[in-house]
Amino acid sequence: MTATAAGALRPLASMPDPVRREVRGVLVDIDDTLSTHGRLTVEAYAALDRLAGAGKLVIPVTGRPAGWCDHIARMWPVDAVVGENGACYMRYDRQGHRLVKRFVVDEATREARRARIAAIGKRILAAVPGSALASDQLYRESDLAIDFREDVPELPPAAVDRIVAMMEAEGMTAKVSSIHVNGWFGDYDKLSMVRTLLAEAFATDLDAERERFVFVGDSPNDAPMFAFFSQAVGVANVREFASRIPALPRYVTARAAGAGFAELVDFLLSS
Repeated sequence: MTATAAGALRPLASMPDPVRREVRGVLVDIDDTLSTHGRLTVEAYAALDRLAGAGKLVIPVTGRPAGWCDHIARMWPVDAVVGENGACYMRYDRQGHRLVKRFVVDEATREARRARIAAIGKRILAAVPGSALASDQLYRESDLAIDFREDVPELPPAAVDRIVAMMEAEGMTAKVSSIHVNGWFGDYDKLSMVRTLLAEAFATDLDAERERFVFVGDSPNDAPMFAFFSQAVGVANVREFASRIPALPRYVTARAAGAGFAELVDFLLSS
């Protein structure tokens, strides 16, 4: 993405009022969109709660692991969560007191792939000095996450590209987030699982309703969502990865990370 394209991001305030008033739901990335420097701030969490209180569908859509999704679906003021870049969704049925889980592939297939995923991870760590398995790898069901800047000193772009290339050479789909490179077997992504979730859990045809949903994110693995949603929003730090994002969002907040998310919520809920 060129600097000119990045500069074409529109201020959030330019979203038309009729569009803003018709928003039914907000889909939000977690790392560096909802979180700030690795922490979920009071401001951002309160914004989630205000959205839910206003009757909006609230769905985090993240590269984080299935183990985190169990907690998020149960404990956060959200309607559901999509995890591992689209490998699964989870939602908590509060009337039935049960966690509903949906994976792209069955448990036997996930189990069969784990040894291969672990072996690929070892080869990448040996080939890319300074990289590490993501600290949450233990809680993943379907993918491999290589840390390039969360708990390790930030690696240069060439090292990130090397990780991507090694994953792709193994037949994996590889996507770069703000902190990890994620790789998995299959052609699913965040958008495909959001489409499945909305159809199965909320009787919603996303293709017919796309204008009534806002997606907010910040990094290259959000590109399918940015490309699909007309009302896609980037928090201000999306500019950091603009050269690696093939499709940028239409709008951008003035503030970064969790503060940018809170800015979006203030805007959507303003009278």
